[in-house]
Amino acid sequence: MAVSRRNVLLLGGLGVAGAALGVPTTAVNAKSASALADSLMPRPFRTEFAQAPVLAADDPLGRPTIDPVDGKPIKYYTVTEQAASAQILPKAGLLTPILGYNGIFPGPTIDVYQGTKVELTVVNKLPRQHALDGHSLDTSTHLHGSASLPQYDGYASDITRPGFQKTYKYPNFQGGRTLWYHDHGVHHTALNAYSGLAGQYHMHDANSERLLPRGKYDVALTVSDAMFAANGALGYDDNSRSGLWGDVILVNGRPWPVMKVQKRVYRFRFLNCCISRSFRPRLSTGDPLVMVATDGGLMPTAQPVREYRHAGAERYEFLVDFSKYRTGQRIELQNLSNDNNVDYDFTNKIMAFDVVDEPVDTSDPTWNRIPTALVGSEVMDLQESQSTRRRHFRVKRDDSTWTIDGETWADVIASNYRKVMAEVELGATEIWEFENSSGGWFHPMHIHLIDFKIIGRNGRAPFAYEKGPKDTVYVGEGETVRLLMKFGPHKGRYMVHCHNLVHEDHDMMAQYQVGESADPDPNDPMTADPAVPAGTSSTTPSPSPSASPTPSVSPSATSSPSVSPSPSPSASPSPSMSPSPSPTPTKKSGKKSQTKGPRAGR
Repeated sequence: MAVSRRNVLLLGGLGVAGAALGVPTTAVNAKSASALADSLMPRPFRTEFAQAPVLAADDPLGRPTIDPVDGKPIKYYTVTEQAASAQILPKAGLLTPILGYNGIFPGPTIDVYQGTKVELTVVNKLPRQHALDGHSLDTSTHLHGSASLPQYDGYASDITRPGFQKTYKYPNFQGGRTLWYHDHGVHHTALNAYSGLAGQYHMHDANSERLLPRGKYDVALTVSDAMFAANGALGYDDNSRSGLWGDVILVNGRPWPVMKVQKRVYRFRFLNCCISRSFRPRLSTGDPLVMVATDGGLMPTAQPVREYRHAGAERYEFLVDFSKYRTGQRIELQNLSNDNNVDYDFTNKIMAFDVVDEPVDTSDPTWNRIPTALVGSEVMDLQESQSTRRRHFRVKRDDSTWTIDGETWADVIASNYRKVMAEVELGATEIWEFENSSGGWFHPMHIHLIDFKIIGRNGRAPFAYEKGPKDTVYVGEGETVRLLMKFGPHKGRYMVHCHNLVHEDHDMMAQYQVGESADPDPNDPMTADPAVPAGTSSTTPSPSPSASPTPSVSPSATSSPSVSPSPSPSASPSPSMSPSPSPTPTKKSGKKSQTKGPRAGR
């Protein structure tokens, strides 16, 4: 009997991931993907919302707080990658082994002001091997959305092995935005990030602080999905390298939480941290989500949308005005889903808000303000007439391997990291097109270093919510997207890849070169500033300052730390993750089938 692509998507992983992990090959109940007993499964809206703690700057080495080269302030941070246990599931004492920055998921939020440089030391104290598949727990930390030099960009093959550390240097000259840091270790990004190695990074500037809610009304939502084995451990199945779709939606590491909100305007920073799933969020009331920022920061004009399409790694910031609702009313943030997700009983829900009758500080001008005009940016001011070249790339699957124009990261490795998909001049403006015409999968395409402007999708205008600076674009089934971008401010090699991380690992990732290649390259991502044994002091000088604009003011960041969503890590610096069988993927739930093609925000 012929097997359809849909059945391969849902069941084909058994022969690959399933067999390797000793998973039974019989189908389980279509209501869920997890192997947990029904009494142990979490249910929506039974946990309290919490945010990750804000990481404190700390420099025991007494390094200078002002860069003598350019006079910019510097802050120093350290995070330790380690195995720990988290109380994700509702039964007391049923803990889920994770890998986390400082042993929590999501990792602590890093909160800085534009123009303040950051040196982040990442110490790898993970076990030597991952319990699920035995791969070496080598990591590479990518600050997604940062215009970093190549050696600090989280280049996938620039790995830090257990027992080593690397100090990443971030210039933070860009406009205020929501960034995030996550593992980018070569060929194992999906499983490492899924296990917990992800956290938000907020950069503030004068414009965002003037226009948008701050402090406890500036809320980070790190949204992911998971499936669980019978003993509460994370399950994993990549469906023959197609992707993983869990049956439990987590917000800041908690299943379908409930947040108490005052009758005022809130700002939400929604990061899709799933390794494969996309969302189509909407409010249960039908009221609009007012989009104010995209991956690269503020949009020129706020865009109210009833629903929108949100792929992995994208960040969208929206405002919700709760003053219109009555005390005690519950408003749900729901998920309509998109084509080629796998959905279960409760994946149509994300979280809920309960309106409380607490006093509102009306002296805060943002308490009832929904701005319309926001802030322009260099990338959003770009015009097609400025472009000097158009490049076209096709994303597709060749047998079991995901490719960009038939090329993979394995080809880059085989070339000694020299093979590039494009050579662009420093400061050049180009149009890049990504075509997805080869099957029923969507691809969130991420271009490192730069922000871009979406100028077209299948010959039409971009969706309203996309009309802001972006670094990741949803390339849907049968779509060709056109992107306008200016390359800089650094020279060097940078990655381009699909942010369905299973696709990235197998092997939809390439690189491009900005400026003429140098030999030797002072910013070679494989050699310029490699990892060193843990506890070693870094002696590499800070990179030369960028010519990018400098902020005119630099007050301290305003976000407040909050309760950690996970328990403190074990006293042991690197306990092993408990190995466990992965649950079997199931058939699609009986929800109404989706119409092919984009249909959000029109």
